Amino acid sequence: MAKKNASPKRTKTKAKVTAKKTASATKTASTKASVTKAPATKKAASGKKTASKKTSATKAPAKKTASKKTSATKAPAKKTASKKTSATKAPAKKTASKKTASTKAPAAKTTPKQAPAKKTAATKAPAATPPSSGFAGFPRDLFQFLAELGLNNEREWFEPRKARYESSVREPALAFIRAMVSRLPEVSPHFVAVDKKVGGSLMRLHRDVRFSKDKSPYKTNVGIQFRHSTGKDVHAPGLYLHLEPGECFVGVGLWHPEPEALQAIRHRIREEPESWTRVRHEPAFTAAFELHGESLQRPPRGVDPEHPHVEDLKRKDHIAVASLSIDTITSPAAVDEISGLFTTARSYLRFLCEAVGVAF
Repeated sequence: MAKKNASPKRTKTKAKVTAKKTASATKTASTKASVTKAPATKKAASGKKTASKKTSATKAPAKKTASKKTSATKAPAKKTASKKTSATKAPAKKTASKKTASTKAPAAKTTPKQAPAKKTAATKAPAATPPSSGFAGFPRDLFQFLAELGLNNEREWFEPRKARYESSVREPALAFIRAMVSRLPEVSPHFVAVDKKVGGSLMRLHRDVRFSKDKSPYKTNVGIQFRHSTGKDVHAPGLYLHLEPGECFVGVGLWHPEPEALQAIRHRIREEPESWTRVRHEPAFTAAFELHGESLQRPPRGVDPEHPHVEDLKRKDHIAVASLSIDTITSPAAVDEISGLFTTARSYLRFLCEAVGVAF
């Protein structure tokens, strides 16, 4: 019975062992199943991942490739374009800037080169007003004042305007005389300029009305005379400037000479006709001057009416006149123009001086 009883226990034990084995087998199976499933799942997951990876590998690379291609095509295009643009534009700017610099820089360099033009203008300005004279020309108010004086030639009008006469007429005339001091030796060293208000080269303002029906007290012109150094006592040739509204001129020679001086001039013309012809018809002289003055109706006594210079032998005045414009008189070139005319008449003046026996 014991054995019989033992067998059931063994049987139960075996059953338990078998159950345990079955359970372990089941667990093992389940484990294997889970193992097999897990790998499947894992494989599935890995498959999915692989698929996703493949997808991403296919798609992502496609995108990347596309982007790369796009970037490879577009970006380089942009870079190329930008490089080309920069290669074309940037150099263009540099070139433009260089060209601009090259063009503008010389322009900037050119302006300093134009500075001498300003210096030239600065050097030309003194040429208009010669430094040797310092005379800027007669003021235009000189002619306006003389014109008004001609309409109001009386002391009551003049006295309140005496200061204007000084500033517009007398002072400029004295300044001109001073300027001519250094220029007269170009004509002859024997003509003198004296800048006195009274008794000098400027002729007096007041008229000599003792033997005139016209009792107007003032002259309506300005007269400036450069006499010969022999003085007033000897009637010698001189130089003269006349300023009047509507009439300005220079004169050289003798006006109303004394009978002895006039006879001496006529004698020399008759004795040296060829010399007189050269002087009388000198091209520069005849281009600027005309002979003026009074003449006799008939030839002087003892003169052949057929003499080639009979008309000049009839002359009572031996004076040559050259007209001047107001623009010349009022310009800084007045001294140059007037002294130039005096110099043009040197041969004429020499002939007259030698005829009357004074130095030239």
